[in-house]
Amino acid sequence: MLQSLAGCSCVRLVERHRSAWCFAFLVLGYLLYLVFGAVVFSSVELPYEDLLRQELRKLKRRFLEEHECLSEQQLEQFLRRVLEASNYGVSVLGNASGNWNWDFTSALFFASTVLSTTGYGHTVPLSDGGKAFCIIYSVIGIPFTLLFLTAVVQRIIVYVTRRPVLYFHIRWGFSKQIVAIIHAVILGFITVSCFFFIPAAVFSVMEDDWNFLESFYFCFISLSTIGLGDYVPGEGYNQKFRELYKIGITCYLLLGLIAMLVVLETFCELRELKRFRKMFYVKKDKEEDQVHIVEHDQLSFSSISDQAASMKEDEKANEPFVTVQPATYYDGCINN
Repeated sequence: MLQSLAGCSCVRLVERHRSAWCFAFLVLGYLLYLVFGAVVFSSVELPYEDLLRQELRKLKRRFLEEHECLSEQQLEQFLRRVLEASNYGVSVLGNASGNWNWDFTSALFFASTVLSTTGYGHTVPLSDGGKAFCIIYSVIGIPFTLLFLTAVVQRIIVYVTRRPVLYFHIRWGFSKQIVAIIHAVILGFITVSCFFFIPAAVFSVMEDDWNFLESFYFCFISLSTIGLGDYVPGEGYNQKFRELYKIGITCYLLLGLIAMLVVLETFCELRELKRFRKMFYVKKDKEEDQVHIVEHDQLSFSSISDQAASMKEDEKANEPFVTVQPATYYDGCINN
Protein backbone atom coordinates (compact mmCIF):
# COMPACT_ATOMS: atom_id res chain seq x y z
CA MET A 1 0.00 0.00 0.00
CA LEU A 2 2.76 2.41 0.97
CA GLN A 3 4.77 1.46 -2.11
CA SER A 4 1.80 2.21 -4.38
CA LEU A 5 1.24 5.55 -2.67
CA ALA A 6 4.93 6.40 -3.00
CA GLY A 7 4.85 5.41 -6.66
CA CYS A 8 1.79 7.57 -7.29
CA SER A 9 3.40 10.53 -5.54
CA CYS A 10 6.57 10.12 -7.63
CA VAL A 11 4.54 9.98 -10.82
CA ARG A 12 2.65 13.11 -9.82
CA LEU A 13 5.90 14.87 -8.99
CA VAL A 14 7.39 13.96 -12.37
CA GLU A 15 4.25 15.02 -14.24
CA ARG A 16 4.08 18.29 -12.34
CA HIS A 17 7.70 19.17 -13.17
CA ARG A 18 7.86 17.45 -16.54
CA SER A 19 9.25 20.51 -18.32
CA ALA A 20 12.05 20.88 -15.77
CA TRP A 21 12.99 17.21 -16.06
CA CYS A 22 13.04 17.44 -19.86
CA PHE A 23 15.21 20.54 -19.68
CA ALA A 24 17.62 18.79 -17.29
CA PHE A 25 17.93 15.85 -19.68
CA LEU A 26 18.45 18.31 -22.54
CA VAL A 27 21.35 19.99 -20.71
CA LEU A 28 22.85 16.61 -19.82
CA GLY A 29 22.50 15.38 -23.39
CA TYR A 30 24.16 18.53 -24.74
CA LEU A 31 27.11 18.18 -22.34
CA LEU A 32 27.50 14.52 -23.28
CA TYR A 33 27.43 15.48 -26.95
CA LEU A 34 30.19 18.02 -26.34
CA VAL A 35 32.30 15.40 -24.58
CA PHE A 36 31.60 12.90 -27.37
CA GLY A 37 32.78 15.39 -29.99
CA ALA A 38 35.92 16.20 -28.02
CA VAL A 39 36.79 12.50 -27.67
CA VAL A 40 36.27 11.78 -31.37
CA PHE A 41 38.19 14.85 -32.58
CA SER A 42 41.04 14.17 -30.18
CA SER A 43 41.35 10.50 -31.15
CA VAL A 44 41.20 11.26 -34.89
CA GLU A 45 43.31 14.41 -35.14
CA LEU A 46 45.92 13.92 -32.43
CA PRO A 47 47.98 11.32 -34.37
CA TYR A 48 48.10 13.61 -37.43
CA GLU A 49 49.23 16.51 -35.26
CA ASP A 50 52.01 14.36 -33.79
CA LEU A 51 53.22 13.32 -37.26
CA LEU A 52 53.23 16.95 -38.40
CA ARG A 53 55.22 18.05 -35.37
CA GLN A 54 57.83 15.34 -35.96
CA GLU A 55 58.07 16.30 -39.64
CA LEU A 56 58.61 19.96 -38.78
CA ARG A 57 61.31 19.10 -36.26
CA LYS A 58 63.15 17.02 -38.87
CA LEU A 59 62.90 19.79 -41.46
CA LYS A 60 64.18 22.36 -39.00
CA ARG A 61 67.10 20.15 -37.92
CA ARG A 62 68.03 19.39 -41.54
CA PHE A 63 67.86 23.06 -42.51
CA LEU A 64 70.17 24.08 -39.64
CA GLU A 65 72.64 21.31 -40.56
CA GLU A 66 72.74 22.48 -44.19
CA HIS A 67 73.11 26.17 -43.20
CA GLU A 68 75.60 26.22 -40.33
CA CYS A 69 76.05 29.97 -40.60
CA LEU A 70 72.47 30.47 -39.42
CA SER A 71 71.77 30.03 -35.74
CA GLU A 72 68.64 28.45 -34.36
CA GLN A 73 67.65 31.70 -32.64
CA GLN A 74 67.83 33.68 -35.89
CA LEU A 75 65.77 31.05 -37.69
CA GLU A 76 63.11 31.08 -34.99
CA GLN A 77 62.89 34.88 -35.11
CA PHE A 78 62.40 34.76 -38.86
CA LEU A 79 59.78 32.00 -38.64
CA ARG A 80 57.97 33.83 -35.84
CA ARG A 81 57.68 36.95 -37.97
CA VAL A 82 56.53 34.93 -40.96
CA LEU A 83 53.82 33.22 -38.89
CA GLU A 84 52.62 36.55 -37.51
CA ALA A 85 52.30 37.92 -41.04
CA SER A 86 50.52 34.75 -42.12
CA ASN A 87 47.96 35.25 -39.37
CA TYR A 88 47.17 38.61 -40.97
CA GLY A 89 46.77 37.03 -44.40
CA VAL A 90 50.19 38.08 -45.73
CA SER A 91 52.50 35.41 -47.12
CA VAL A 92 56.16 35.61 -48.11
CA LEU A 93 55.88 32.78 -50.61
CA GLY A 94 56.60 33.68 -54.21
CA ASN A 95 53.41 32.12 -55.51
CA ALA A 96 51.21 34.14 -53.14
CA SER A 97 52.78 37.59 -53.13
CA GLY A 98 50.70 38.77 -56.09
CA ASN A 99 47.32 38.52 -54.31
CA TRP A 100 46.29 41.58 -52.33
CA ASN A 101 44.04 41.06 -49.33
CA TRP A 102 42.47 44.52 -49.27
CA ASP A 103 41.50 45.31 -52.83
CA PHE A 104 37.82 46.08 -53.35
CA THR A 105 36.63 42.54 -54.12
CA SER A 106 38.59 41.05 -51.22
CA ALA A 107 37.29 43.76 -48.89
CA LEU A 108 33.74 43.07 -50.10
CA PHE A 109 34.24 39.37 -49.38
CA PHE A 110 35.61 40.23 -45.93
CA ALA A 111 32.63 42.50 -45.18
CA SER A 112 30.19 39.73 -46.14
CA THR A 113 31.95 37.25 -43.85
CA VAL A 114 31.85 39.76 -40.98
CA LEU A 115 28.16 40.61 -41.38
CA SER A 116 27.16 36.97 -41.79
CA THR A 117 29.31 36.06 -38.72
CA THR A 118 31.16 33.47 -40.81
CA GLY A 119 34.58 34.99 -40.16
CA TYR A 120 37.14 32.77 -41.88
CA GLY A 121 40.02 34.56 -40.15
CA HIS A 122 42.34 34.42 -43.17
CA THR A 123 42.24 38.22 -43.48
CA VAL A 124 42.08 40.56 -40.50
CA PRO A 125 42.54 44.33 -40.09
CA LEU A 126 46.16 45.37 -39.64
CA SER A 127 45.78 48.94 -38.40
CA ASP A 128 44.18 50.21 -35.21
CA GLY A 129 41.79 52.30 -37.27
CA GLY A 130 40.71 49.22 -39.20
CA LYS A 131 40.13 47.26 -36.00
CA ALA A 132 38.08 50.10 -34.47
CA PHE A 133 36.01 50.47 -37.64
CA CYS A 134 35.47 46.68 -37.72
CA ILE A 135 33.97 46.83 -34.22
CA ILE A 136 31.63 49.71 -35.06
CA TYR A 137 30.75 48.20 -38.44
CA SER A 138 29.91 44.85 -36.83
CA VAL A 139 27.85 46.35 -33.99
CA ILE A 140 25.63 48.10 -36.52
CA GLY A 141 25.88 45.62 -39.38
CA ILE A 142 25.16 42.30 -37.64
CA PRO A 143 21.73 43.35 -36.27
CA PHE A 144 21.04 45.00 -39.62
CA THR A 145 21.90 41.73 -41.36
CA LEU A 146 19.64 39.76 -39.01
CA LEU A 147 16.80 42.17 -39.73
CA PHE A 148 17.43 41.92 -43.46
CA LEU A 149 17.57 38.12 -43.45
CA THR A 150 14.45 37.86 -41.29
CA ALA A 151 12.49 40.10 -43.63
CA VAL A 152 13.68 38.23 -46.73
CA VAL A 153 12.98 34.79 -45.25
CA GLN A 154 9.54 35.89 -44.06
CA ARG A 155 8.58 36.89 -47.60
CA ILE A 156 10.13 33.88 -49.31
CA ILE A 157 8.61 31.31 -46.99
CA VAL A 158 5.09 32.48 -47.86
CA TYR A 159 5.57 31.57 -51.52
CA VAL A 160 7.92 28.62 -51.03
CA THR A 161 6.35 26.83 -48.06
CA ARG A 162 2.98 28.03 -46.82
CA ARG A 163 1.13 28.56 -50.09
CA PRO A 164 2.24 25.25 -51.71
CA VAL A 165 1.27 23.28 -48.60
CA LEU A 166 -2.08 25.06 -48.37
CA TYR A 167 -2.71 24.52 -52.10
CA PHE A 168 -2.20 20.77 -51.93
CA HIS A 169 -4.26 20.61 -48.75
CA ILE A 170 -7.24 22.50 -50.21
CA ARG A 171 -7.02 21.49 -53.87
CA TRP A 172 -6.35 17.77 -53.46
CA GLY A 173 -7.59 17.16 -49.93
CA PHE A 174 -4.33 15.72 -48.58
CA SER A 175 -3.51 15.94 -44.91
CA LYS A 176 -1.81 19.21 -44.15
CA GLN A 177 0.60 17.55 -41.75
CA ILE A 178 1.74 14.94 -44.28
CA VAL A 179 2.04 17.51 -47.05
CA ALA A 180 4.16 19.74 -44.81
CA ILE A 181 6.56 16.87 -44.00
CA ILE A 182 6.94 15.83 -47.65
CA HIS A 183 7.39 19.45 -48.72
CA ALA A 184 10.07 20.04 -46.07
CA VAL A 185 12.00 16.95 -47.18
CA ILE A 186 11.81 17.91 -50.86
CA LEU A 187 12.82 21.50 -50.12
CA GLY A 188 15.76 20.29 -48.04
CA PHE A 189 16.91 17.95 -50.83
CA ILE A 190 16.70 20.74 -53.43
CA THR A 191 18.63 23.14 -51.16
CA VAL A 192 21.38 20.60 -50.47
CA SER A 193 21.69 19.86 -54.19
CA CYS A 194 21.76 23.51 -55.30
CA PHE A 195 23.90 24.95 -52.52
CA PHE A 196 26.13 22.03 -51.50
CA PHE A 197 26.67 19.38 -54.18
CA ILE A 198 26.68 21.62 -57.28
CA PRO A 199 28.86 24.36 -55.71
CA ALA A 200 31.20 21.68 -54.35
CA ALA A 201 31.66 20.33 -57.87
CA VAL A 202 32.34 23.87 -59.12
CA PHE A 203 34.87 24.59 -56.36
CA SER A 204 36.66 21.31 -56.99
CA VAL A 205 37.20 22.46 -60.58
CA MET A 206 38.05 26.11 -59.82
CA GLU A 207 40.44 25.33 -56.96
CA ASP A 208 43.44 23.29 -58.06
CA ASP A 209 44.25 21.74 -54.68
CA TRP A 210 40.68 20.98 -53.58
CA ASN A 211 38.94 17.67 -54.06
CA PHE A 212 35.19 17.18 -53.89
CA LEU A 213 35.19 16.34 -50.17
CA GLU A 214 37.18 19.45 -49.30
CA SER A 215 34.88 21.58 -51.47
CA PHE A 216 31.77 20.14 -49.84
CA TYR A 217 33.42 20.69 -46.46
CA PHE A 218 33.96 24.36 -47.33
CA CYS A 219 30.31 24.77 -48.42
CA PHE A 220 29.00 23.28 -45.20
CA ILE A 221 31.40 25.21 -42.96
CA SER A 222 30.51 28.45 -44.73
CA LEU A 223 26.72 28.16 -44.92
CA SER A 224 26.53 26.97 -41.33
CA THR A 225 28.48 30.16 -40.41
CA ILE A 226 31.18 28.13 -38.65
CA GLY A 227 33.92 29.60 -40.83
CA LEU A 228 37.05 27.80 -39.67
CA GLY A 229 39.17 29.46 -42.34
CA ASP A 230 41.27 26.44 -43.29
CA TYR A 231 39.77 26.53 -46.81
CA VAL A 232 39.20 29.90 -48.46
CA PRO A 233 38.48 30.10 -52.21
CA GLY A 234 40.15 32.54 -54.53
CA GLU A 235 43.49 32.55 -52.70
CA GLY A 236 45.40 30.31 -55.08
CA TYR A 237 48.32 31.26 -57.29
CA ASN A 238 47.31 32.93 -60.57
CA GLN A 239 43.61 32.53 -59.91
CA LYS A 240 41.69 33.25 -63.12
CA PHE A 241 39.09 36.02 -62.95
CA ARG A 242 39.84 36.48 -59.26
CA GLU A 243 37.75 39.66 -58.84
CA LEU A 244 34.69 38.18 -60.52
CA TYR A 245 35.26 34.93 -58.63
CA LYS A 246 35.27 36.75 -55.27
CA ILE A 247 32.07 38.61 -56.09
CA GLY A 248 30.42 35.33 -57.11
CA ILE A 249 31.46 33.71 -53.81
CA THR A 250 30.02 36.65 -51.89
CA CYS A 251 26.68 36.28 -53.68
CA TYR A 252 26.79 32.52 -53.11
CA LEU A 253 27.27 32.98 -49.36
CA LEU A 254 24.36 35.41 -49.03
CA LEU A 255 21.97 33.36 -51.17
CA GLY A 256 23.03 30.13 -49.49
CA LEU A 257 22.51 31.59 -46.04
CA ILE A 258 19.01 32.73 -47.02
CA ALA A 259 18.22 29.27 -48.42
CA MET A 260 19.44 27.60 -45.23
CA LEU A 261 17.26 29.86 -43.10
CA VAL A 262 14.22 29.15 -45.29
CA VAL A 263 14.74 25.40 -44.88
CA LEU A 264 15.24 25.69 -41.13
CA GLU A 265 12.11 27.81 -40.79
CA THR A 266 10.17 25.28 -42.88
CA PHE A 267 11.21 22.43 -40.61
CA CYS A 268 10.53 24.50 -37.50
CA GLU A 269 6.93 25.00 -38.62
CA LEU A 270 6.27 21.26 -38.60
CA ARG A 271 3.80 20.25 -35.92
CA GLU A 272 6.00 17.43 -34.63
CA LEU A 273 8.95 19.72 -34.07
CA LYS A 274 6.75 22.29 -32.36
CA ARG A 275 5.51 19.64 -29.94
CA PHE A 276 9.07 18.46 -29.36
CA ARG A 277 10.28 21.99 -28.60
CA LYS A 278 7.44 22.61 -26.17
CA MET A 279 8.71 19.73 -24.03
CA PHE A 280 11.67 21.89 -22.96
CA TYR A 281 9.86 25.21 -22.56
CA VAL A 282 8.59 26.62 -19.29
CA LYS A 283 4.84 26.20 -19.10
CA LYS A 284 2.82 29.20 -18.00
CA ASP A 285 0.46 28.89 -15.08
CA LYS A 286 -3.25 29.19 -15.69
CA GLU A 287 -3.43 32.21 -13.42
CA GLU A 288 -0.80 34.00 -15.50
CA ASP A 289 -2.64 33.10 -18.69
CA GLN A 290 -5.88 34.45 -17.24
CA VAL A 291 -4.15 37.66 -16.19
CA HIS A 292 -2.73 38.07 -19.68
CA ILE A 293 -6.15 37.41 -21.19
CA VAL A 294 -7.82 39.95 -18.92
CA GLU A 295 -5.14 42.52 -19.66
CA HIS A 296 -5.53 41.86 -23.36
CA ASP A 297 -9.31 42.20 -23.13
CA GLN A 298 -9.02 45.44 -21.17
CA LEU A 299 -6.54 46.77 -23.67
CA SER A 300 -8.76 45.76 -26.55
CA PHE A 301 -11.86 47.29 -24.89
CA SER A 302 -10.06 50.52 -24.14
CA SER A 303 -8.71 50.71 -27.66
CA ILE A 304 -12.18 50.03 -29.11
CA SER A 305 -13.75 52.70 -26.90
CA ASP A 306 -11.02 55.13 -27.84
CA GLN A 307 -11.59 54.36 -31.50
CA ALA A 308 -15.37 54.86 -31.11
CA ALA A 309 -14.84 58.16 -29.33
CA SER A 310 -12.45 59.35 -32.02
CA MET A 311 -14.95 58.30 -34.72
CA LYS A 312 -17.72 60.32 -33.01
CA GLU A 313 -15.46 63.32 -32.79
CA ASP A 314 -14.64 62.98 -36.47
CA GLU A 315 -18.34 62.75 -37.35
CA LYS A 316 -19.07 65.88 -35.34
CA ALA A 317 -16.21 67.68 -36.98
CA ASN A 318 -17.53 66.73 -40.42
CA GLU A 319 -21.10 67.94 -39.70
CA PRO A 320 -22.09 71.40 -41.07
CA PHE A 321 -21.77 74.25 -38.63
CA VAL A 322 -25.12 75.14 -36.98
CA THR A 323 -25.57 77.82 -34.37
CA VAL A 324 -27.67 76.71 -31.50
CA GLN A 325 -29.57 79.40 -29.61
CA PRO A 326 -29.56 79.26 -25.87
CA ALA A 327 -32.58 77.85 -24.00
CA THR A 328 -33.36 81.15 -22.22
CA TYR A 329 -34.09 82.81 -25.52
CA TYR A 330 -36.69 80.14 -26.41
CA ASP A 331 -38.22 80.44 -22.95
CA GLY A 332 -38.55 84.17 -23.36
CA CYS A 333 -40.24 83.78 -26.73
CA ILE A 334 -42.75 81.30 -25.34
CA ASN A 335 -43.61 83.49 -22.41
CA ASN A 336 -44.26 86.43 -24.69
